[in-house]
Amino acid sequence: MKYINILVTLASVAAIIYGFTLQDESPDIAKKWIGSGTLALFLLAMPMFLIRVSRDKKMKDYMLNEENIHKMRNSQSKQSENENRGEN
Repeated sequence: MKYINILVTLASVAAIIYGFTLQDESPDIAKKWIGSGTLALFLLAMPMFLIRVSRDKKMKDYMLNEENIHKMRNSQSKQSENENRGEN
């Protein structure tokens, strides 16, 4: 999956670059290459990347709920206590 994502990304960027090189000769075809490269980049490569990166993650860990707010406050208070001990 990783290599397919890299391949799609490189192909999309290559299509965009090819579109910009064609811009002087035939602007209509150039716009199609640039547009198709952009669409492939944002409709194929980005969702594939996001799916691959977030595959084994728990969504509950990233949601802001009461439990996570208490965890954040406790970790901040522990950090401030450690910093105060280090200054003495």
